[in-house]
Amino acid sequence: MNVSKATTMKRALMVMVSSSVLFACKKEKDNTSGCPITVDNLSGAYKLTALQYKASANADPADYLAYMDDCEKDDTMILKNDGTYKKDDAGTVCDPEETASGTWQLHGNTLTSDGTLNGTIASFDCKKLVYYIDNALKPGDRLTYTLEKQ
Repeated sequence: MNVSKATTMKRALMVMVSSSVLFACKKEKDNTSGCPITVDNLSGAYKLTALQYKASANADPADYLAYMDDCEKDDTMILKNDGTYKKDDAGTVCDPEETASGTWQLHGNTLTSDGTLNGTIASFDCKKLVYYIDNALKPGDRLTYTLEKQ
C-alpha cells in the first residue's frame, strides 16, 4: 500500500470513528473477569495497544495500528469519573499537536462520547479495555480497539 492510500485510509477511519455514535443492538456476554464495568472502574489513563479492522465476520483482521503515525501510537486517553476525558499527545508530539477533550458516558456495555470513544465493550479486566464498533466503515465490518491502563 502506498503512502497516499495509507494516509487516505487513516483519515477516513478517523473521520468515521470521530463522528460515530453507536448504540448496542444485542445483548453482550456478561463480564466474567470479576471487574464490574462501571464509570469508576473505567476511569484512568489508557494507551492504545491494538486496533484491528475486519471487513466482514469471516475476514482476517487487519492491523490498523500499523497505519497510524508513530506520534499517535504513544498518546494517552484519560477518562475521568466525572464523565470528562482528555486525549494527550504524549511522548512523540505530532505536528500539529493532537489533543482533545470532552465528555463520555457509559450505558450498560456501551461507551458514548462527543469524540472517538464510542462503541460496545467486549471485555474489561480493570487493566485492559477492549471495545468495538460494528458497521464502522461499511455494513458488516468491525473495528476493535484495545486500550491498556497506564
